[in-house]
Amino acid sequence: MPTLLWDSPEKLRALLGELVSWKSMTQTEGERQFPMKLQSKLLQLDYFRKNPMHLSLHAADTRRKFVTALYKHPDALKTICLISHFDTVSTEEYGELEPLATQPEELTAYWLEQPNDLPEDALEDLQSGLYLFGRGTMDMKMGLALHMQLLEKASVEKWPVNLLLLTVPDEEVNSAGMRAAVPKLLEMQNEFSLTFNLFLNSEPVFTQKPGDTACKVYSGTIGKIMPGALFYGRETHAGEPFNGLTSPYIASFLTRKMEWNPLFQETVLGETTPLPVTLQQKDLRLEYSTQTPYRSSALYNVFTMKQTPQDIMDTFEQTAKIAAEECSKAYQAVCRANRVQAVGEVRVLRYEELLRHSLEKFGEAFVEEMKAEVYANEEWDDREKSFRIADKLILQSQELTPAIILLFAPPFYPAVNSSGDDLVEKTVTFFTELAQKEYEMPIERVHYFNGICDLSYVNGGGEGRGWQSFERNTPVWKDVYSVPFAEMAALRAPVINIGPFGKDAHKRTERLYMKHAFEQLPFLLEQWIKEIMP
Repeated sequence: MPTLLWDSPEKLRALLGELVSWKSMTQTEGERQFPMKLQSKLLQLDYFRKNPMHLSLHAADTRRKFVTALYKHPDALKTICLISHFDTVSTEEYGELEPLATQPEELTAYWLEQPNDLPEDALEDLQSGLYLFGRGTMDMKMGLALHMQLLEKASVEKWPVNLLLLTVPDEEVNSAGMRAAVPKLLEMQNEFSLTFNLFLNSEPVFTQKPGDTACKVYSGTIGKIMPGALFYGRETHAGEPFNGLTSPYIASFLTRKMEWNPLFQETVLGETTPLPVTLQQKDLRLEYSTQTPYRSSALYNVFTMKQTPQDIMDTFEQTAKIAAEECSKAYQAVCRANRVQAVGEVRVLRYEELLRHSLEKFGEAFVEEMKAEVYANEEWDDREKSFRIADKLILQSQELTPAIILLFAPPFYPAVNSSGDDLVEKTVTFFTELAQKEYEMPIERVHYFNGICDLSYVNGGGEGRGWQSFERNTPVWKDVYSVPFAEMAALRAPVINIGPFGKDAHKRTERLYMKHAFEQLPFLLEQWIKEIMP
């Protein structure tokens, strides 16, 4: 039997250090180069040197790729898809230590010598010697390292199961990698005669509340959708305020109604979604002027479990109509007190209604030209483009104003849950019992992973009334952003997330609990595959 590359805690730690050192912040050159480096690393395994067609790079978008690496046992149909992402968030918050942010051993050693600027909880973990610090150690290159270890062991020991490693870019922004991978999974299912039995992600354990240190197994993942609003008032000179109506004034009424609105909150299986918050609110003007602002936008974050986009849009519209009515009443009261004529009442329109009005008024060619002008601006991201399309259309139809235009902006993460599935329930029981027996380590079962992850794009519910509302009200739909709803529906295997424990994802003090990552979890995952999957 050949010597294994990643079969010990020390080797796994070294592998993680190497993966973290390959800087791969989302939408950077490092993210684009990471798949090629990983492919070269996996080619060190005898299995892929003998089966090069089982290791491939695939286009995620114009310049980014995702990696698939398949270990296939000749007599096995059962397949576990091991999902991870290799992009990370940026490292600016490390300040002068930014060069060490992706050198975990050096960063941890530096802070041991000069720990003065660390918060108390991080300092305590540092001095314990149990944690490794650095960007990507927790979220989520350790998950990828665990999958690489499983792949190597399975291929050398010839485990009677198929393992498909899938690692993608862009999870931290739009999940372009995972959305592109879904059709490829269906192709590989047919090409290699695979039967997907489970999608295993290894995103890290996220705390449920401050001070939470429990390890967890997740049998689903929470959904996320972003309702947005374009506010269009009436312009005027700042010296003549009653000749217009500012968009920030209109926006203030809806934002107050959206923040912490319990109408959007769900409780399922004893777990409750966080309340909505505002992610962005701004003036669409690009320059200063004494003209009052009359076009603004706001973007809200809503988490879901069972609600569809149709449900969210219905509640959003209901909320917006109440806000518009209150805004109009308050505005008209001011106008009456000052004996001036109001410019009108604020109406509420869904984007699909604005689009239909524009098509009827100007024709399809005009609308497509407006969209093309927006898409030509490469500095705008998908969210900005969404608002700018609605903005261009309402500018040409000011008979509809003052108004609030309701829309959806990317990305959209559907909620997925596999609680109650036989394999998932066996897995949860197996992990909790074995962890207690071997390590006296309690493991909590959580039904919805609260950190958002790419499991949202497998085991989907398919197209229908709920999804169609998202398509009709997302201005950039199909042109620059789409979700493969039909293909997702064809991937019917259950999902589970089992990953390493760490703290402070997306913070300067991101750190990984090494005993769980390098010793306990590798053992538990290996025993689980060997005992549960055959």
